[in-house]
Amino acid sequence: MYDAGKILTGLVIFLLLLSFPFWFSLGQASYETPELQLPADSQECIEDTEWMRKNHMELLDDWRDIVVREGESVYVTSEGDEFDMSLQKTCMDCHTSKEEFCDKCHNAASVDPYCWDCHVAPEEVANGQQ
Repeated sequence: MYDAGKILTGLVIFLLLLSFPFWFSLGQASYETPELQLPADSQECIEDTEWMRKNHMELLDDWRDIVVREGESVYVTSEGDEFDMSLQKTCMDCHTSKEEFCDKCHNAASVDPYCWDCHVAPEEVANGQQ
């Protein structure tokens, strides 16, 4: 009455086709990391480079929430150093070019951060654009 063999074969083929994009690209990076222009006068960021690559967005979101909701404005690093919780004063003080630093990586990863909806990049301020 039921063709269990045909149904199971069909389900297996369906699942293989559905999962093909995942197992085909297993272990491959989805994009190449772009070559970024690092600050010339600074040797290290507020945290380890790899940590910053993975966690900078959570860090900036946390900073925003802590500054706005709790009124705190000082970030203490894992090394014990203190920095202002400020995209403009801390991050963009070293990473002065939004185009050469932020945009290259965000464009390669196809993400559109909303930081610049409120903040003005240093070049834009210098050129008088807001």
